[in-house]
Amino acid sequence: MTKKAPLLGILGGLGPMSTVYFCELLISHTKAESDADHIDMLISSRATTPDRTAFILGKSDRDPLPVMKEEALRLFKAGVDRIVIPCNTAHYFYDGLCQDLPVPLINIIEETVLHLKRRGITTFGLLATEGTVKSQAYKKICQRNGISCITPSEEQQARVSAIIYEQIKQNRPADTEALLAISRDLLERGCEAIVLGCTELSLLKPTLSDKLPFVDSLEILAYQTILACGKTPIGFPDEFEEETEP
Repeated sequence: MTKKAPLLGILGGLGPMSTVYFCELLISHTKAESDADHIDMLISSRATTPDRTAFILGKSDRDPLPVMKEEALRLFKAGVDRIVIPCNTAHYFYDGLCQDLPVPLINIIEETVLHLKRRGITTFGLLATEGTVKSQAYKKICQRNGISCITPSEEQQARVSAIIYEQIKQNRPADTEALLAISRDLLERGCEAIVLGCTELSLLKPTLSDKLPFVDSLEILAYQTILACGKTPIGFPDEFEEETEP
């Protein structure tokens, strides 16, 4: 009897372009000789999910968790074996989602921190939404793993937020020079790497990767998702390959 291929559920739309890019990463980095060698997946792109950062910061009373739960359970009922969320800020609601979810939910923040730990990185700078920063979602996991997370100044964070919300999310050109300047400042403050902790910022990785030591959380999620689905990852940086060595 042929073993049933695992079915991946992607709880997306947070934002929509990040979801599309995540799917592109999965497809382009999975070893395959034919269509049938790729990951079976169902994609929910609920773009009308209430904004995560606005709710976390108390700027909106529209809780995104019920909508996320509805979509996660819809994916489960459709037969998925595990779920991923290509959005860092949404992981503020991770525990609430897991309570009613009968299938595993891969945690992008935890996987990113564990990736840094395996590489021997003890201090990193975080570029993320204000919701992710203020909720200390990264710092909580870092504390359990003996890693320090440094965030931008208040003024710098406002600039990062503007790049995410006023440029990338609006399909406008992103001020990569400002992002690089903030990243250099974090490196001067003792960071060994800069984590792109917002999947909108992951969209800029191809134009930033050769300039500074960036670590892309979405790329890490893609790698771990491919492994979790029983496939072979290809085309990732050397440090990823080292993670699967005995």
